[in-house]
Amino acid sequence: MTTTGSWRGLVARLAADGMLAAGWRPVFEGLPRAGFLPDVIWQHRVRTGDVEAVERAREPERWRAAAESDDPLVTQWDDGGHQGLEQGRVASSSASAPSVVAAMLADLDVYPGQRVLEVGTGTGWNAGLLHRFGAGAVTTVEVDRALADAARAALERQSLGAVTVVCGDGFQGHPAGAPYDRVIATCGVHTIPGAWLEQCRPGGRIVVPWGTRFTRTEATVALTVAADGRTASGMLTALVQFMSLRAQRQDLPAYGDYVTAESREKAERGTTVLTLGATLAGEWDISRFVLGLLVPDCAVVFDAPQDGRQPVWLCSLGGDRSWACVLFREDEKSSTVYQYGGRRLWDEAEAAHAWWDGQGRPGLGRLGLTVDGHGRQHIWVDTPDHVVGLPSAV
Repeated sequence: MTTTGSWRGLVARLAADGMLAAGWRPVFEGLPRAGFLPDVIWQHRVRTGDVEAVERAREPERWRAAAESDDPLVTQWDDGGHQGLEQGRVASSSASAPSVVAAMLADLDVYPGQRVLEVGTGTGWNAGLLHRFGAGAVTTVEVDRALADAARAALERQSLGAVTVVCGDGFQGHPAGAPYDRVIATCGVHTIPGAWLEQCRPGGRIVVPWGTRFTRTEATVALTVAADGRTASGMLTALVQFMSLRAQRQDLPAYGDYVTAESREKAERGTTVLTLGATLAGEWDISRFVLGLLVPDCAVVFDAPQDGRQPVWLCSLGGDRSWACVLFREDEKSSTVYQYGGRRLWDEAEAAHAWWDGQGRPGLGRLGLTVDGHGRQHIWVDTPDHVVGLPSAV
């Protein structure tokens, strides 16, 4: 595919912003994202939240502009079961924003000749970049056969047929090609699969969007596998949003399963002076992400605003159906809180926020993660010995 001025301009901006690690600029310039996209894409404008369908046959210039933008592009809905130009129910595959791809490849710190396992082939563009950079062998695993076949065909069109495309469950990695020097996932996870740790060499690196079930925002984490191969640790580097590994998808709690007539009657009423802005307001605010780290087995759900108040629900995911509802006031004065069940979820959130504030509000660059091959995960601040999360609590 011909490289256009707009694509080169985007790559130049990424380079000027320091997002392209050494050696990556010519690779990005020589392998535009457009060469891997289907004829119908849905452009997701992150700043506004708008998602718009663009069909190549009808609007070729607009399609090209979307392909060469820094927006993420949905390429499949509902695991391939959706037809037409309307949005489906669940976005199930996408082409990530080039800036996010560049940042994750920088975190990966891959060197020519190294063996790489990618989980989540998607369009195949990321695997193509890795191979063109000079990785000795690139294996990419995709659970959806139609996506795997389309990615394989796109790679072959770009003379990148040496990339090994495997249709399988990325949760299991790909042991036949192990060991790998690097593992990179292009899907979000709540638990780092032990198979990835086992299949990565000691001293190797695992880069993955990781988060809790509290919110759909994750943080990329760059883990280095310990010399004994039993654990991996690293810092959280950036807030991102990826489609979940299919084995770890979750649905939002159903209102009727939690808020029954009995629970409404028995809910305890209280107040809080914490504001929405200080705790939960923005999808991209570190405060909301941190609450997810410190209030385990919990999800946050935003209700429609009403009468100058914003209802926000916290729902326990541990099977006990505990819930809390905070009616945040727009004037930011004290807000009413209702809590029900064996857990007092808003009390937990207030305690978590107080701890975070007392620690100087640590965020990206100070928060880290350690995992082992048995699914145990620990959050820490500054150094791995300063553990603040509970084992297996996230």
